Amino acid sequence: YDAVRYQIGRGVLEALGIGFDLQADDLAARGNFCTVDANGRVVDRRAGRIPTEKCEELCRELQKLQIPGVRIFVEPVREHRFLLVLRGEGLVEGVAETDPGHLGSPPLKPVAESPEATGTAEMIGRFVDDAQERLAGHEPANMVLLRGFAKLPEWPTFPETFGLRSVAVAQYPMYRGVAKLVGMDAAEVGAAREDLFTTLERVWPDYDFAFVHVKDTDKAGEDGDFDRKVSAIEGIDTFVPALVGLKPDVILVTGDHSTPAALRSHSWHPVPFLLWASTCRRDEVERFGERWCLKGGGGLCRSEDLMPMALAHAERLAKFGA
Repeated sequence: YDAVRYQIGRGVLEALGIGFDLQADDLAARGNFCTVDANGRVVDRRAGRIPTEKCEELCRELQKLQIPGVRIFVEPVREHRFLLVLRGEGLVEGVAETDPGHLGSPPLKPVAESPEATGTAEMIGRFVDDAQERLAGHEPANMVLLRGFAKLPEWPTFPETFGLRSVAVAQYPMYRGVAKLVGMDAAEVGAAREDLFTTLERVWPDYDFAFVHVKDTDKAGEDGDFDRKVSAIEGIDTFVPALVGLKPDVILVTGDHSTPAALRSHSWHPVPFLLWASTCRRDEVERFGERWCLKGGGGLCRSEDLMPMALAHAERLAKFGA
């Protein structure tokens, strides 16, 4: 999928990821519990990654809030993340996020990005103000940040586009939501790292394509913890023999973005990719990483080119012009 053409706010992905029954006219947003100081400035955008149990408690509190004209749903996701859904008539997507994206500034106002969104922005502003009042004394989670306001889109599905029975094996709800949005099944997965691969082995006979997502590397990068990020990569490496043992036609290893520990955030840097198949012409790169893959046979390509490459190496494409 072309990420520029197919854009979606993360609220929808969170909703689908936790199995929320999102309706066509619902407006969903991804929420963070965060910490603000006495002057209202954000000092921790993730509230110290509070336990999920604490998130559930706080969501129950916010669920009690009422805004005229809409019904509010506040659902826990994981750790500091929650889902906000507004249900009512005339809700519009075009509202700017309240997350400043850095520390030391107060949360932003939910500004309407079009005249049609003015009423929706006012409702969201009311929710944010009431939430801050309700969360007083609940440090470190004493404020909320909202982003990714969105409604359900109508997109071509992955099985229709690529002709593959597909399944996602992902522990983090948002990535399960990404998969469901494009028509993939989402397997039930336990919380341990090894559960990713035991689940993959279990569902392997029923599908043509499996999307396996690992979150630990991204979390470590966002926390600025280089050593933990290395450890997470090395931990996943131990499962590669089991993956190869399933005898897939193609293995494709990559990421959806860079998260350098030095920046503590997502970045613009190209991500490496590794394509393994019996039909693949081997290049001279012997290590997997950003610097080494710059010299690889795949060159610098667009992410939407990877699935056609994988299908070709699996010998699932018809010959052009034949």
